[in-house]
Amino acid sequence: MLRLFLPDFILENFEFKGVIEDSETFHIELEELNSPPSEWDNIKVLSKGFFPQIVIQDFPIRGHKVFYHIRRRRWLNTETSKVIYRNWSLVEKGTRMTGDFAAFLKEINRYSPE
Repeated sequence: MLRLFLPDFILENFEFKGVIEDSETFHIELEELNSPPSEWDNIKVLSKGFFPQIVIQDFPIRGHKVFYHIRRRRWLNTETSKVIYRNWSLVEKGTRMTGDFAAFLKEINRYSPE
């Protein structure tokens, strides 16, 4: 069922934790999976919790505004004692929306009713 509403990218990298629905809004809670990227295979990492939650707006679903509440994971490189994390580009620069949604809004704004 989630595949109908969430992009594959989200489903492959985040765990769905729940949804809060009110009369106008869906708040979808997601948590990054504890699976370090393959480029870190040669270093020993240890999960060290999450960064503060971010909120991103996406396409409306069935007349409801959609907000992703995302918790990104961080790991500790045990060799260097530095915190490392994936460099996600989830938010379109200058907005609090996903790139696809921002591009969609930019595109429809190009056309004026005539």
